[in-house]
Amino acid sequence: MSPVLEAYGLVKRYGRVTAMDGADFELEAGEVLAVVGDNGAGKSTLIKALSGAVVPDSGQILVDGRLVRFHGPLDARRHGIETVYQDLALAPALDIATNLFLGRERRRKGPLGSVLRRLDSKGMRTDARRVLDELGIDVKSMTQLVETLSGGQRQAVAVARAAAFGSRVVIMDEPTAALGVQESGKVLELIDRIRERGLPVVLISHNMPHVFEIADRVHVHRLGKRVAVVSPKTHSMNAVVGLLTGALRMAEDGSIEEVGLTTGLSR
Repeated sequence: MSPVLEAYGLVKRYGRVTAMDGADFELEAGEVLAVVGDNGAGKSTLIKALSGAVVPDSGQILVDGRLVRFHGPLDARRHGIETVYQDLALAPALDIATNLFLGRERRRKGPLGSVLRRLDSKGMRTDARRVLDELGIDVKSMTQLVETLSGGQRQAVAVARAAAFGSRVVIMDEPTAALGVQESGKVLELIDRIRERGLPVVLISHNMPHVFEIADRVHVHRLGKRVAVVSPKTHSMNAVVGLLTGALRMAEDGSIEEVGLTTGLSR
């Protein structure tokens, strides 16, 4: 089976700065793929290219093995790719159901919807409750304002929106940032439930313990390109940190070695 989402040779320059320098990427069906890298490594630009927020100067992006070209986030959405950015893109003064359908509001059937442009508020609340229940998200009411929710609950609403409309891929940018231990744990459980539904997740995170707790594979990004893809089952956290800082590198035989040395390190 071909990867659900893949990219090859992506290049993006901003003047003299090269943010992506031949970046490659592959996401398999039903997995959680963590993307890690130091600040300035280019991982954010990579994710923005995969979500349509950035148009690469060159390179290829494929969805289900078919070549695509995203001119904006709506193009990525049409291919089933939903992204939860770090700022969540929620409207605090609106309720949960309205936020879940933000930009995708449904109108009532018949003249009330087509002529008077009335929204199907009841139907959206019902479907919002169903989605949150399926993901195990506990909130009192769909009419509760988002500004009254905790940080973890807000994150859950944003993730639920992505899971509700993402038919192929969900991308999450630092979903546990600024959350406490308990709320972070709930977000990781939510990611696990999305994986159980068969929807692959791309997780961008600086939190290595979270990465090693939830990820099936780890994509290591450095200096604008992918330098390694490893499994938390076979490689240690220290090895991943060494790869992203440049202290270690992936040898041709798949082993990891110290830069400047030829001795392979299995972990």
